[in-house]
Amino acid sequence: MTTSDNDLKPEDFAQAAAEAIKDAQTRGFRDAARVLAAAGLCGICAQEDAGGLALGIAFALPIATAAGKLRLHWPLLENLLVAKALGDSPLAAQLASGERVATWALQGSLQDGLAGQARGARDCDWVLVADGRGGGALLDLRSIEIQEDEALDPEHPQSWLALDGAEVLAQLDAAAFAALQRDSHILIAGFVNGAAESALATTAGYMSTRVQFGRPLSAKQAVRHLLARMRLQQEASSAGIQRVLDTDEYGRVRATRPVLANALASAAFVLEKSIHLHGGMGFTWEVPLHYALREVRKFDAAFGSGALASQVGRDFIQSV
Repeated sequence: MTTSDNDLKPEDFAQAAAEAIKDAQTRGFRDAARVLAAAGLCGICAQEDAGGLALGIAFALPIATAAGKLRLHWPLLENLLVAKALGDSPLAAQLASGERVATWALQGSLQDGLAGQARGARDCDWVLVADGRGGGALLDLRSIEIQEDEALDPEHPQSWLALDGAEVLAQLDAAAFAALQRDSHILIAGFVNGAAESALATTAGYMSTRVQFGRPLSAKQAVRHLLARMRLQQEASSAGIQRVLDTDEYGRVRATRPVLANALASAAFVLEKSIHLHGGMGFTWEVPLHYALREVRKFDAAFGSGALASQVGRDFIQSV
């Protein structure tokens, strides 16, 4: 399927994705897989021979953004990325159809015998890990000992995986795994950016309706300044994510790490300030901003809790 054949635009997928995600959130893990797969979300980038739509990562970005806005805990990003990487394999077809669900361990490797920061591993069938030699390996989670890490999120914990004796279902070469990592940076940036966008909209609405001393809070100059700064951070992050989809002036692909590092930092800033502006309400279960902040912090931890930004800085210094 091509955009020229069907006149498709990435933004056309946002509303449809949001409706499917809302439906999935009311269901159990396996039912959610079927709903998301039926909407074409799990296989949007998978090859047509595997039951997918064979669309580029630009079409998956609005889906990731919608998932972030709606605080989806189901590993949709990981599932569609792995389905894309597996090509026309029957394994890809099972992911695209929702029959199987895959996640991705963002830390560790098969060579190390330990991997971690895998979302939803307890409920998934397969997990993708680095093989320690530049490539990746898809493993059967039934052959892996799973230990949940509740430090950042006791309700939706990350998982650590003991990989000794793990069954390897498929392998990705270095080129395929590098391409997958690049795509993951873009989608994770879109996810956290969506979470921040939702929080900013919620906060702006609350500030305009919450009245103190006869005026809405948004009438106060200090509040306006903070909201403007949050919007600036959000817009800069969004622009960077869109820009990285295109090649530079020399026709080369753009680096994704700076975009991801900026998206993580900007999203954390916007979410923390959103909680602050809500006052005591920001720390309650009724205002679910903390759910989104947890997801952002978990992704940040998966990339080293600030180590990504430091690496981006070192890379820039070495390039000049």
